[in-house]
Amino acid sequence: MKRPIIAIDGPSGAGKGTVARTISEKLGYRHIDTGAMYRAVGWKANLERIALDDEPAVAELAARARIVVEGGVVSIDGHDITRAIRSPEIDRAAAAVARLPRVRQILVQRQRKEAEAGGVVMEGRDIGTVVFPDADLKIYLDASPEERARRRAVDPAHSGRTAGHAAVAEAIDARDWSDTTRTASPLTLASDAVRIDTTGLSIQEVVDRVMKIVTERL
Repeated sequence: MKRPIIAIDGPSGAGKGTVARTISEKLGYRHIDTGAMYRAVGWKANLERIALDDEPAVAELAARARIVVEGGVVSIDGHDITRAIRSPEIDRAAAAVARLPRVRQILVQRQRKEAEAGGVVMEGRDIGTVVFPDADLKIYLDASPEERARRRAVDPAHSGRTAGHAAVAEAIDARDWSDTTRTASPLTLASDAVRIDTTGLSIQEVVDRVMKIVTERL
C-alpha cells in the first residue's frame, strides 16, 4: 500500500521547514523542501548571469539542471549550495523565478516524481493546492507578520547573520506580496487544509499539534 503524502504549506517564517523536518523524522518519511528547488534555480541563474525575468532562459536552466534536495543538503549540478541559498539575495531570486509559470511547471513535475511513492512530508507554498491537491493530509502553518519577521531576524541559519528587524519585516512583506499575487500557483489556503497559527508557540508545541492530527487522520 502506498504510504501517505503530507503537504505542509505556509508563508515565510511560519515554521514550515523545522516542523516538516521534525515530522518526517518522527514518521520515518522523506522530507522534501520544494522552496529549496526555486532557490537553487535562482542561485544558478545569478551564477550564469541570466535575468530573473527571462522566462525562456530560466525555464531552460530549470529543465537541464540536476537539483538534489536530500538529507538537509541542497545541490545543483554538483554545487553544494545548502548555505548559499539562505540569504536575502536568494530570497529575492527565488521569489522572482517562482513567479514564472514555465519554471513552476517544470519544478512541479519534478516534485510529483520525487513523491510518487508516498512516505513524504513535502513543504512549500502550493503543495496542497497544486502539486498534490489530493494529498492525504494538508497542513497550513501561519503566524502574524510581526512574529514571522522576529523569527527570521534572529535566524542566522537563514541569513548567515543576525539581521535588523525592520529590514527583515520589509523583506517578509515583499515575499508575501510576491507569493500571493503571482498568477501561477499563488500561496493560498487549501479548502481542506488544517490551518495552525504558530504565533507564540514553540516548535515542539507545533510539532505536537501536527502529530496529533497525523495520528487522528492517518
